[in-house]
Amino acid sequence: MEMIWSLALYALPLGLFIGAYLLRQRRVHARHKRAHEESIAAGLTEPASLHPLIDPAKCLACGACVKACPEQPHHQVLGLIGGKAVLVGPTDCIGHGACKTVCPFDAITLVLGTERRGVDIPLLKPNFESNVPGIYVAGELGGMGLIKNALSQGQQALEAIVKAGVKRSGVLDVLIVGAGPAGLAASLAAKKAGLKYQTIEQDSLGGAVFQYPRGKLVMTAPVELPLLGKVHFRHTSKEALLKFWTDACSQHRLAIRYQERADRIELHDGVFQVTAGPSKYTACAVLLAIGRRGTPRKLGVPGEELPKVVYRLIDPEQYRGRQVMVVGGGDSALEAAASIAELGDAEVILSYRGEAFQRAKQLNRQRVTEASARGKLQVLLNSQVREIQDAQVVLQHAAKTLKVGNDAVIVSAGGILPNDFLRSIGIQVETKYGTA
Repeated sequence: MEMIWSLALYALPLGLFIGAYLLRQRRVHARHKRAHEESIAAGLTEPASLHPLIDPAKCLACGACVKACPEQPHHQVLGLIGGKAVLVGPTDCIGHGACKTVCPFDAITLVLGTERRGVDIPLLKPNFESNVPGIYVAGELGGMGLIKNALSQGQQALEAIVKAGVKRSGVLDVLIVGAGPAGLAASLAAKKAGLKYQTIEQDSLGGAVFQYPRGKLVMTAPVELPLLGKVHFRHTSKEALLKFWTDACSQHRLAIRYQERADRIELHDGVFQVTAGPSKYTACAVLLAIGRRGTPRKLGVPGEELPKVVYRLIDPEQYRGRQVMVVGGGDSALEAAASIAELGDAEVILSYRGEAFQRAKQLNRQRVTEASARGKLQVLLNSQVREIQDAQVVLQHAAKTLKVGNDAVIVSAGGILPNDFLRSIGIQVETKYGTA
């Protein structure tokens, strides 16, 4: 009898602990299930970039991936439902990859695209070399839009070029095309390695980051950079990040030339000859660190050639007191519309052909919702621009034709992957439908 009481004495707290744990897990699963159902109901089911594919046969619902996601607690990207990890907020995933790193059961694969939405990616080897020997790809063009990932890839690709060890007298060791995050990291790595290098950029330092709206918060994470050491950034403004990069370029005297766009790359006598407008370069290797949106996607409607039509927002202030239409459904479109609407004295319309902002982050969707609720922004889903005129825009909205007064149009419909340029070089491109 005494033994039974002793067992009961130990079993009771153990039972209470297990019961409390199971109750907590049930609540967690219920919360994650609600978040998943809300994403589905809102049509927010397509990840924008690199994202986890979870093998349910291997997943044991330890929750390590959920806790490791750097988007927590601001966004619910991963969750536990029915005893398995699930991508509950697909559009909030921006490809950190921390989930795969911490998974103890190897249940996560990082993939691009989905069964419904393919993503065009150059065919690359593990060392970032393309199918054309000597031409490497890093950063956004290779599917890595996240700043931290692009910085890491840029230096890794440059390290692969150093390892290849191809050199010729009187020829650049490497020509780096693009001065965004990947190109900047590669330039630092080339400088540190003592290579003969040159970096060219068609626009300004920062690439796509330079084109972000003024005051935009950008997220990165601590990263180790050549010559700079460990850089600690979490949430910072576009301006602060660009200033840091500008100071780094000046301090280390990086060889970067701006307003030079690579138009043609040809292989002659074992070296690459690159034409960039009036400039010509000869290099043993070429690293393409260009973006995926080099050429803005146009609407193809009458009046699009008018001076009031632009394809990016730099400073919301220039639109004070004006009638503005923003066209698009991605993050850049929502950020542009919300930034102008938040000024308080502009009439802003956000036009998008889809039924929901599937490709935009939760924070940007929230800004649009709040601006709309305050009457500062009019959102027209299921709408398409038919014509742009001097003082108005003609829209097809559902089954109706609308004519709205307009002073300026900002088209944020993404960009066209430079497939023709890649094909002219001989680089093969494949479409990823949820594959690594």
